[in-house]
Amino acid sequence: MLNAGRLPDLVEYLSGGVKVLARAGVDFACIAANTPHIVFDDVQRRSTVPLVSIVRATADYAQTRGFKRVGLLGTGFTMGASFYPDEFARIGIAVIRPTEAERALIHRKYIDELLKNRFLPDTRAEILRIAQRMADEDGVQALVLAGTELPLLMRDRQDPRLDFLDTTAIHVEAIVRKLLDDSDRSLAQ
Repeated sequence: MLNAGRLPDLVEYLSGGVKVLARAGVDFACIAANTPHIVFDDVQRRSTVPLVSIVRATADYAQTRGFKRVGLLGTGFTMGASFYPDEFARIGIAVIRPTEAERALIHRKYIDELLKNRFLPDTRAEILRIAQRMADEDGVQALVLAGTELPLLMRDRQDPRLDFLDTTAIHVEAIVRKLLDDSDRSLAQ
């Protein structure tokens, strides 16, 4: 649907899934991937239950860490869309994207390798080179790994000069906090 630019169909598909969850009695739901957040606001508007956003959770986390400029890595869809820059701008954090050539390389590696569970040292080195360039030239303080496979590629990274924000881990923490908050409210009633 993304490749074909069929965003209304993606909204319909995701909304249908959330509707099934709502009928099953969930208190809230989430979309556990970054790229579908292209249509998050539309899905949330159609939902009868709140959604926990991976983008908002990551922005809030970056704010607590005091970051003012972050880089964005992910699929070409994610890096090219406005949902990360818009959410981060809301709290005063600039989102810097790789160059067009770097975005094309990252997207190709993501689709051709990472989604096929191929985590190659050469790919890791290329992405680390892009990350370092963004730190040196663009002044980013951290990189948002806005693709659930990127933390797998970057695990055991040895360079502590640049923080990598694992959106998957950040999202899971936000979901657990929501579960605990909802549980505490239920116990209080």
